[in-house]
Amino acid sequence: MNLHHDRSEIDKTNNASQAPSILPRLDEPMDDATWNRIRTNAQTASDFLKAISHEGRLMILCSLANGEKSVAEIEAMLASRQAAVSQQLSRLRLEGLVTARRDGKQIYYRLTDERARLIIERVYELFCT
Repeated sequence: MNLHHDRSEIDKTNNASQAPSILPRLDEPMDDATWNRIRTNAQTASDFLKAISHEGRLMILCSLANGEKSVAEIEAMLASRQAAVSQQLSRLRLEGLVTARRDGKQIYYRLTDERARLIIERVYELFCT
């Protein structure tokens, strides 16, 4: 993946940053309750981003954004060993981003957190189009 963008992409990003922001002004005074809420939400966001920051997990989430997949389908897509895929699925399950269901011998996974799909779509838009 090429992390460098051409000048037109950088200009679009810079122009977008001049639009009104939904971000809080952390340099302005705020009450303790608001500051604690922001800190708690920052920790939640950090945990979420750590969970998706692995290439394999990101690919799994990208695949599941289009619907439920079996472990075998995920293994084939990643061209990876079952143990490695199971480890990544376990982490995603632990973080509450995916859930599993069994149908006979097959295990199927699907997204359980809408935020994961939204982030995957945005990452795809920024880096893959």
